[in-house]
Amino acid sequence: MEVHVRYEGDDDPDKCTARKLARFDLAELHRSDRATPYGVVLNPHAERALSPADAGTERLVALDCSWESAGEARFSLPGEHRALPYLVAANPVNFGRPMKLTTVEALAAALCIFGERDHAERLLSKFTWGETFLELNAEPLERYAACDDSADVVAVQREYLDRGDDPESGGGDDTGS
Repeated sequence: MEVHVRYEGDDDPDKCTARKLARFDLAELHRSDRATPYGVVLNPHAERALSPADAGTERLVALDCSWESAGEARFSLPGEHRALPYLVAANPVNFGRPMKLTTVEALAAALCIFGERDHAERLLSKFTWGETFLELNAEPLERYAACDDSADVVAVQREYLDRGDDPESGGGDDTGS
């Protein structure tokens, strides 16, 4: 599966996971919406949750921008927009915070849900904390990947929300990316 990133360039370039992926030829960066190819777009404001049913796509697309500027209007990219279910960040800036994923964490989560864990591991291998992301979210990622569709993913997520746990103990919080 091709990995693409709509790159805004408005965050710290030294901490930008999308730029690092591009340096290793693991993702293609695009500087405009028009240049960004059609695919499954990871969008925390999407009405549908990402699920294995979306795995038939050729391209996975993420928006790389600062959290301060990640408003709903920024997601005008062409494609099928999907929200990631609840996961916890492992990156040093937002470690342990729900839904504050870096671009590489979001892409890797989507690939895991699509059953492409090896691809996710390749992306995360460029980061010292990459394996920690998979460890922190092991159970929810496995459960989301076993779902049939978006409704099933939301139902699994709801179980975590109702329990009020974190992913390590089998729980979660809100939908987003």
